[in-house]
Order: sequence, then structure tokens, then C-alpha cells
Amino acid sequence: MDRIGGRAVVLGASMGGLLAARVLADLYDSVTVVERDVLPDGAANRRGVPQGRHVHALLGRGTGILEELLPGITGDLDAAGVPALDYTDMSKMYLCLGGHPSMPSGGFKNVPSLYMPSRPLLEGLVRRRVRAIPNVTVLDGHDLIDIVTNASRDRIIGARVRPHHGGGDEVLTADLVVDSTGRGSRTPAFVEGLGYGRPAEESVSVRVIYSSQLLHMPAHTIDEMIALVSPVPGRPTGMALIGYENDMWGFTVFGMAGHEPPGELSEMVDFAAGLAPRHVLEAVRAATPVADVCRFRYPESRWRRYDQMRRFPDGFLVLGDAICSFNPIYGQGMTVAALQAKALQDSLRAGTAGLARRYFRAAAEPIGVAWQFAVGGDLSLPEVEGHRSLSMKLMGRYVDRVQAASEHDVDVAEQFIRVVGLLDPPQRLLHPRIALRALSPRRRSHPAERVPVAEGTAG
Repeated sequence: MDRIGGRAVVLGASMGGLLAARVLADLYDSVTVVERDVLPDGAANRRGVPQGRHVHALLGRGTGILEELLPGITGDLDAAGVPALDYTDMSKMYLCLGGHPSMPSGGFKNVPSLYMPSRPLLEGLVRRRVRAIPNVTVLDGHDLIDIVTNASRDRIIGARVRPHHGGGDEVLTADLVVDSTGRGSRTPAFVEGLGYGRPAEESVSVRVIYSSQLLHMPAHTIDEMIALVSPVPGRPTGMALIGYENDMWGFTVFGMAGHEPPGELSEMVDFAAGLAPRHVLEAVRAATPVADVCRFRYPESRWRRYDQMRRFPDGFLVLGDAICSFNPIYGQGMTVAALQAKALQDSLRAGTAGLARRYFRAAAEPIGVAWQFAVGGDLSLPEVEGHRSLSMKLMGRYVDRVQAASEHDVDVAEQFIRVVGLLDPPQRLLHPRIALRALSPRRRSHPAERVPVAEGTAG
């Protein structure tokens, strides 16, 4: 496709910002990425990604978009020794979602592999790929001072930045500026100051608190590659254990709605007692801790509805957590950011006229799907405050039946995983083939050896 502009500026080198830069590099003569942190050369945690020390997984749809935008990235993951769960052997995972344990055997036919890199490794690989694009420049160690407008204040024409090492401010003129600065984005106040009003916001107070420990565990210590337990009504706590590259594992316990997990490894294992299988927790207890326990607080999920604004300045867009951030227990953030980058790519193919309206509406589609799942899951817990519409209650009951059927029906389980992985739209769960199986009388769940004893004792 022909170039449509001179320079684009991306504010923030988050996963969303990096993927936005990759998309813009095909359409603009040059792309400048401005990042507050001094970025590491390889895989390392950084201050601007406080959640980077906690468990992460890239959903199937996110992996597909990464490979499309950065061909060969999955090969990089393989070369780095990143585990990939291919879903053909269900004994390699223990999932208990909504109180429903996954099948202990069997497998799926049409679900792409779930790659499980540590967040620093994944971000480092993507960053290296983007930095190698000839017309992309990364300015790290620079603070955003202000957004620059034209005289009539109806178009953004650049950004004013300041290097940490001293020196004066620099104005980066641009045909397009993309805000990917995360939850703390100042765009709502900025556009209000220009006379456009603030975007409406939807929010749910989840009050999530994480405690995470990075571990070294010798290969083949346990058969499972991942163990994940979500909260249920009456027990707003959960845990996750995910195998990374180099025999490293991420172990996280969390609580919602004021339930606070401990900050010492032995106490974290006790906190998870009754959630994961006993042998999994014993393996965690015997593993070698790496670094200190890391804590993270996440007060609320928030969706800034830029798609509902009547007016928005030209030459300016918002992407990633700066639009919407979800309860992190659902692992949707990176995949939804990738979907927004795809929405940006598709929107720009129609030119720059009316770009903001076109893009925000396109981005709202994948955000809305992920929001429906996250908020539906949150509000299924009576401990979380919020309005529950009749349709939400009915859908919650239906999804519970789907999850119950997934305990024994491989076809229902596969479809549910494809929807949760954002590979298929939620409507697929309403297909008559799935609905008939979900609404039929429930069968017995799996043998007790896969279901932890005394479930619900944590927290």
C-alpha cells in the first residue's frame, strides 16, 4: 500500500505501542516511538510494566496477529525455548474455570498452540523486531510533556518531549499521533481542554491484589504445563502456575474484592491449598525461588468510550490500555492490544479522512467482546459490586452450563476455549449444537484425582 503520511509518532513502547508502530511503518515515511523508560536490549523487567513480573500467556488470537505482523516471531519463541501448549493432550494442563475442572484426558483438533513466554522475553523479542524496521526510531528515556495542536485546535500536529539526560524540549511534528501510554493516559483531560469533552467511562471495581514468585523448577517435575484456577462465588481468590522458558515458572496467587494474598512463598502455597492439585503445589513448595515476591494492585477495570464521542481532533488516536484495561486475571490485555493494532491497520487502509471515528468503532468490537467476558466473570461474584442486568444474569447461567458440559464433552470444551481465546465470536456458544449439549442434564464430573480436595478453603 502507498504511503499516506510523512511521520507518525507513537507514545509508549508497550506491546500495543510496538504493534502500532509496526502497522504505521507500512503507511508513513517514518515512525517515532517515544518511551519514558530506558529500554533494555533484551529480556528484562522495566518500571513502566509493573505487571511484567506476574504470570502472562498469549491467547491464540494474539499469537496469530503477532505472526501476521511480525512473520517468524513464533520461530523466535521456539528458538528461545518458550513452552507451547498445543491442546492435544489435556493432561498437560489443569484449568478450573468458574468451579469447573478441565478434562483430564483427550484433546482438541482445532485450537492453535498457547505460547507461554515470560512477559519480558516476549516484549524483548517484539521490541527487537520493531527496532529493526528501517523507518522506525525509538526514543527511550524521554518524557511526554504535551500534545501539540494547530492554531484552530482541531488537529494534533505533534508531541513535545524531553530527554531524561537533560537538554531542551523537542517538538516531534507528525501527521498522526497515537497515545499508547497505558492506564495513566492523560488524553481524557487533554481532549476536554480542547473543548471536545471527556469520553464516557465504564468501570468495575475489582480490587485485585496479586502476589507472584518467579521459580526455577527442573524439567519434568510435573506433567502439567499450566495450572489455572479462577474465583467462584463465595471464594474470590485464585492462582496460576505457568511454565516459561529456561525451566522458569511463574506462580501467582490473587484475591479480589478486598481478599489479600500473602507475600511469602510458603504462605502463598498455603493460600492456594485446595485450589490446585496437591502435587502441583508440592512442586511449587520444592522449587527454587528466583528474586523476591512481587506484589501488584489493580483497583478497577475501565473502558474509556472514545467510540461514543461525537467529535475528536484529527491526527490523533488512542490504543491499548489507554482505551481499556481489563481485570488481569483473564489474560486478555496483550491479545486485545494486538486486535486494536489490526483495527488500526484496517482503518488506515481507507485513508485518513474520518479516521478517528472509523478506528474507534473498529477497536470497540474486540474490546467489547473481551469486556463482556471480563465483566461477566467479575460480576458473577457477589463480592464484586456492580449492576447486573437480567441479560447478564441469564448469560452467566448459560455460560456456567457450557463450562459444566466442558468437563466431559470435548466438542463443547473446544468451542469454549476458542471463544475464550478470542478466536471465535461469543455467538458460537449459542449454536444449536453447543446449546443442546450445554442444556442437557449434567453428567458427573471427572474422577477426584484431578479435582483438588477441599476446594474453596483458600482466602
